[in-house]
Amino acid sequence: MHPAFSVIFLTTLIGVGQGLFLALFTAQSYALFDLLPQQDGHSFYAHGVGIAMLFLGAGLVASFFHLGRPERAWRSATRWRTSWLSREVIVLPAFMATAFLYGLSHLFDYKPVLLTLPSGIGIDASVVLGMVGTVLAFALFLCTGMIYACLRFLREWHSPLTVINYVLLGGASGFTLAAGFAAIAAPALTKFFAGWALIILMLAFVGRVAALLRNCRLQQKSTMQSALGVKHPKIEQKAQGFMGGSFNTREFFHGRTGTFLRGVKWLFLAAVFAVPAPLLVAGLSGAGAAVLVAAFIVQYLGLLAERWFFFAQASHPQNLYYRSVA
Repeated sequence: MHPAFSVIFLTTLIGVGQGLFLALFTAQSYALFDLLPQQDGHSFYAHGVGIAMLFLGAGLVASFFHLGRPERAWRSATRWRTSWLSREVIVLPAFMATAFLYGLSHLFDYKPVLLTLPSGIGIDASVVLGMVGTVLAFALFLCTGMIYACLRFLREWHSPLTVINYVLLGGASGFTLAAGFAAIAAPALTKFFAGWALIILMLAFVGRVAALLRNCRLQQKSTMQSALGVKHPKIEQKAQGFMGGSFNTREFFHGRTGTFLRGVKWLFLAAVFAVPAPLLVAGLSGAGAAVLVAAFIVQYLGLLAERWFFFAQASHPQNLYYRSVA
């Protein structure tokens, strides 16, 4: 497939925003049970949510560059019964609104206790908003991943690993950013976030490598023989059939060589996993904020390459004919 940079930025940016929100609420949940030191809501949680909203908003803006008629974007939500894209269009603003309210509750310290547990722990409004936001964050990961995983004819995407990797890569990037943010705003939480970021990153590495190995072993069900209805054992395409390009050649094939794809694969494996991992270990050892911020920057650049590779690796069946250009 031809990777659209608007979708690449959309999926990676909102993934960071979702992961950062989950990291913040995870820290608040630990602190609720006295497993972590309490943090000032205004200076830490509110500012952290503000950063998450910047990433979510940037992803939302990027999505409009993929639309032929942006003024009709609202219509994409009308097929929610059958379309994962429509469900994503609904869940994304719902998650953003919930995250925004969560940040406001911390910013203005509006935390009325709504429920008291038998242990005496009070569940306030920010905790409830955090739980709702967590559910919506995972629902958004599911919707985004299923947009691609539900396409049976694109076998590289049609796997549970697609959704799993969207969750893990988004979570890893969000927790890595949280570690860098905590090193500046709440040093007591730096090791907590760096440790979780490293764990999620290792899980993401296993999931992404599993997807790569699976896709390497895939055998296309269609062949030149089945496409033409000719059973001759040796059929070789010499020309595409016309001189100019078309929608098919632009949208369903990336136009790059196999060598280029292999280079991008090793690039994203290094940038997403190999480089950030030792930087996160350094963060666990007390390294400064610059190291953890660098880990996030390198990782995000790697995620852009990873997402480009994800789209480019998918082979549309029509490419049996259109990929060869004389």
